[in-house]
Amino acid sequence: MRIPATSTLVVLSAAVILTVACGGGEQREATSPPSAPPTLQGAYGVYVTNEVSGNLSVIDPATNTAVATLPLGKRPRGVRVAPAGPELYIALSGSPISPPGTDESKLPPPDRASDGIGIVDTKTLTLRTILRGPQDPEQTSVSRDGTRLYIANEDKGTATVVEIAGGKTIAEFDVGGEPEGVTITPDGRFVYVTSEEDGQVTVIDTAANKVIKQIPVGPRPRDTAFTPDSTRAYVTSENGASISVVDTSTHTVTQTIKLAGEMVRPMGAVVSPDGQRLYVSTGRGGSVIAVDTATNTPLGAVAVGARPWGLALSPDGSRLYTANGPSNDVSVVDTATLTLITKVPVGQSPWGVAVVERSR
Repeated sequence: MRIPATSTLVVLSAAVILTVACGGGEQREATSPPSAPPTLQGAYGVYVTNEVSGNLSVIDPATNTAVATLPLGKRPRGVRVAPAGPELYIALSGSPISPPGTDESKLPPPDRASDGIGIVDTKTLTLRTILRGPQDPEQTSVSRDGTRLYIANEDKGTATVVEIAGGKTIAEFDVGGEPEGVTITPDGRFVYVTSEEDGQVTVIDTAANKVIKQIPVGPRPRDTAFTPDSTRAYVTSENGASISVVDTSTHTVTQTIKLAGEMVRPMGAVVSPDGQRLYVSTGRGGSVIAVDTATNTPLGAVAVGARPWGLALSPDGSRLYTANGPSNDVSVVDTATLTLITKVPVGQSPWGVAVVERSR
């Protein structure tokens, strides 16, 4: 564990300076404000990070169309919603894309100036600020009181705890190689950080601000989803084609759910608002699998598109949205019938999805 005493992130005001992608992968600064935010007809908005095109797509669920695009910066991936309020927290990375098997010695050097956490105001559709300091952040999670971010720094193998107001880093923990998934329990007590390289989950106690356990799980864990009562965690294992069920009172694996199907690679995970279902995207499997959380058995699957990753549910749980990277679209699923309603074209290589109610 490393706890810097004076480390502070640089906070840039995006109301004045917005970083947008230019030709050849370079960056330039734009001083003109974005266009007026769209008027959504639905009760919520669906927000999608596009890793390659470097922007955010906004989908209106009433029409299932993309109605706006906001430039963000390089490689936007993980996206989280503020506990109360219209803000999104988006991981931005200047590290080159390097899928498994890539010879990293042949890649260009990382652009650390592009690393950060972008804060987007969904009411005005503006990139308000960028918190600089994280190294190749892939995902983040927000404390229950909305004052802290927990950030996975993929290249560095650490998780940092950052105060949102002022951007001060107050702690840094070793969490294993290639950390990705960062998820806080609904009750706000613990943060689970997955390490793809080491096949483990690091548990951070938010009150004590320290690591209390590391849990061995399946190979290449990607994401964690919790039941609404915070008693169970579901950790996806991409290379194990499985899900580890964790008892959060002891932080131990109590069961492993094996998933059947050709090329099933469990990736993203989300639990329904009533806690009765778990939904898991399967990457190369091209589907989403629904699991009954009472029995921890699969209920069925729906084909959604090419390599789905990020998932989000509507506030009432009736619609599921999946980010399908290679096909540049988002699938809309009826969860009651597990059927595909439509696909919505977005930017290049959609990665993460978040839903924000208009009432916020």
